[in-house]
This record gives sequence, C-alpha cells and structure tokens, in this order.
Amino acid sequence: MAVHAGYRPCMRCFVPAAARLVLVLALAIALPETPALAGDAPSDFGADAPQLAQLGEFAVGTRSLHLIEHDQLDVLAYDAASGTAPRRDRVLDVDLWYPGLPSAGAARAVYTGSFPSDPPAPPARFSEPGIAVRDAPAAGGGYPLIIVSHGYSNDPAAMSWITENLASKGYVVAAIHHDDPPITDSSRYAGPMLRRPLDLVFVAAALRKTLGARRLIDPSRIALLGYSQGGYGVLTAAGATLDPDGRAARLVPGGLLLPYARGGAQQGAVLVPGLRAVVAISPAGGGTPTVWGPTGMLGIHVPLLLIAGDADRRVGYATAARAFFDTATNARRFLLTFKGAGHAIGLGPAPEGMRRQLYDLDWFEDPVWRKERLNAIEAHFITAFFGRYVKGDDSFAPYLDVPVTDSSTGVWPATTPPTAYDAYSPGGPEISVWKGFQRKHAEGLELLQAPPAPAPAPPPPAR
Repeated sequence: MAVHAGYRPCMRCFVPAAARLVLVLALAIALPETPALAGDAPSDFGADAPQLAQLGEFAVGTRSLHLIEHDQLDVLAYDAASGTAPRRDRVLDVDLWYPGLPSAGAARAVYTGSFPSDPPAPPARFSEPGIAVRDAPAAGGGYPLIIVSHGYSNDPAAMSWITENLASKGYVVAAIHHDDPPITDSSRYAGPMLRRPLDLVFVAAALRKTLGARRLIDPSRIALLGYSQGGYGVLTAAGATLDPDGRAARLVPGGLLLPYARGGAQQGAVLVPGLRAVVAISPAGGGTPTVWGPTGMLGIHVPLLLIAGDADRRVGYATAARAFFDTATNARRFLLTFKGAGHAIGLGPAPEGMRRQLYDLDWFEDPVWRKERLNAIEAHFITAFFGRYVKGDDSFAPYLDVPVTDSSTGVWPATTPPTAYDAYSPGGPEISVWKGFQRKHAEGLELLQAPPAPAPAPPPPAR
C-alpha cells in the first residue's frame, strides 16, 4: 500500500487535543515491507475459512490509549430523592491495532480479560494469544479507522479475532473498554444504555483529531462495529433515533436519556458524524417495540451490515436484527444469518480459562456452530463490506451480491473449473456457490440485501 504524501518519519507522544481529553500514544512511522505474521491466534483462521477471512498483507502492532472525558453525568449514582446525578470524569481505555513493522523475532501480544461468572463466583479471567506485537512502529498511515464496541460486561480481548484481522488488511482498529457494571446486576443496566453511544461519539472525535493530525488515519473514512450492547451503541451512533417514550428512556432514571432521544435538545450528541459504514453483530435493542420505536431506524443512511443467529434467545432475532433490516429502509443494508446459531457469535473461541464452567463457556461458544468456522465467515463478510463501503473498492461487490440468498442452494458442478479440492468459488454464470467459499462449505447461511428507499418525489410546482 502506498504511503500518502506528507508523512513524518516518526510520531512522538500525542498531546491533548482539547482540555477535555487526555491521550497518550507514540507510534513510529515507517514503510510497509513485511507480510502479516501468521500464528495460533483467533484472528488467523484455518483451511476451511472463506477466501476473505485470511490475514492481510500487513503485520500488526498494538498499543493502549488512555482517554478521560471530563464532567460527565454518573447515571449509576443518580439520587431519586434530589432528582440529580453527580458529574465525574469518565475514564476510557482504548486498545489500538494498526498495520505495523515489528522487529524480527519480536514477542507477540497476549491479551488478558475477565467476564462475570455465575454468582456468587468471582469473575472468570482468561488470556488470548495474538499475532500483534506491542508497541511496534506503524507501517505508513492514512488508514481507515474502525471503532469497535464490545458487548455488555465484555472485554476487547475477546474480539481480537476481528480487530487483529482487520488491522492486517490496512485498517486502524480502536476497541473501547466501556467499563460496564457487571451484567449479573440488572439494576445497573441504565449505565450501558446511556453511555454506549456517548462513548462512541467521544472516542471517534478524540481519535479523529489526534490520529488524523498525525496522519495515521484518514479522518474521512470511519466506520463502527459493535456486538450485542455494542450493537445497540453503533446503531444509535449511526443515526437510529431513540424513542422518547420507549424502553430505553424508561430504563434510564431521572429522564437523563430524554435529551438524546428523538426530538431532544441533544439528539445530535449521540451521533458520530461522517460515518462510512456500520456493522452490528447480534445487536441489542430489539423487542416490541424496539428502543428506537417504529421509525427510529429511518435515521440510518450509511451502509449497514447486520449479522445474527436466528436462534438468538438473548436479544431475539425476529424483533431485533431482522426487524432492524426490515425498517432501516433509508440505508443500503445486508443481513447475514447463521441458521441455528445463538447470541455468542461476536466473540472468539473460548479461551482455556473460560472452559471449566458452562456459564463461562457460554459467553463464547455456540451450541451448534464451531466457533472458528463461524468467526471466519463473519470476517469474510466484514472484510468485503468494509472494503466496498469504507475503502470504496468495488472489487469486493461480488462477495456481497450473492446469486442465491440461501447458501445451501448454491450449485458448483464438479467438472466446472476450478476443480481443486480446496478451490474458492469464483462466482460466474455457471457457479452459484457464494464467491470465496469452497465446495461443500457454504451451508447454513442466508444473506439478504436491500437498497435504500428512493427519495420522495418533490412536490409539484405551485400554479
């Protein structure tokens, strides 16, 4: 990948972009020379992965950022007697992955995290091997930025399957630690409901200024990716307007969500401006009605990829991802469905530390689908979607414009080339197996798509 003009030979620590921001990061800029490192990590898929799931051309570096947003309402400390909530600084750590130039033999990162376990057990801790090298110099710059929002009580370490994979393909990926209260305490759900879109807006603005000023990213090419509660966040930040009379408004005490809901004075404060695209995996916020109400999804105008299992019993399918697809009619949109899959499709395979108790295992694993296979298919389509709509590369279009909506009905005659056992489908008039999939390995999937609704005709001129 060519390096844009104007890049400096090194990047010193970033200084605050404004009085409300503290950001510490140092990245050295150099030219890309080495391919992406392969390894035994969730981001490095196996032999049956679809074509676009494979690692890209870049090695990967990783760093951690520390952001502070000052003077924020602490909804979890709301006092019903006085009708007020205190204001405090909100600390957000952000994990960053980027195309890098690690030195030969450099140790690869090992990510650590923890999830709530079955009460009263303490949180279950785990570690995850990666392909990235911590603090590696950056390979050039001008990359699109993908901001990732994890699920409720999750950790970015559990999504390295996609964060590292995208970084190897020429993206800067920033995953937010949302500092959720434990999901086992349902009385504190107001925190994620209020903070998810606000966190995304804050981090997007901070990184646009700092990483954009240092030319690591192209500030005009930004997209969002969210899982579960993060899916609720990215849909809201992409333009879905919250229903002022809906469930989300009722869950947040003191009317603190109402200014950000449809028609509120701060409705625009939960919107990330200038987005190119959004991906929502097993998105929360559904139900009858959804937290956005019957018209809220009309606010999304950027391309949208929804990914869900039709057996998702946590957030639902028919009243969540499928309903969002049907009602986001102002967006070019796609819905990838894993038949028989449940909710846990946004996380990687269960690490060893999460395999000893079923409660811990079920955070990660699906009862039907092999997780490595499932993640690889997601990575394939996310790569095609971001390539087409964030990078603007129309060569990815045939991977999305599939000839049959039900993958299992695709045809590829045994004598039609390519005939190698592990060949990828090239598509074309004689082959309806989805492009990039191997023979006998495009099963159990559905991909729907729909164009945005045509703009209404202007009223006739007055006589």
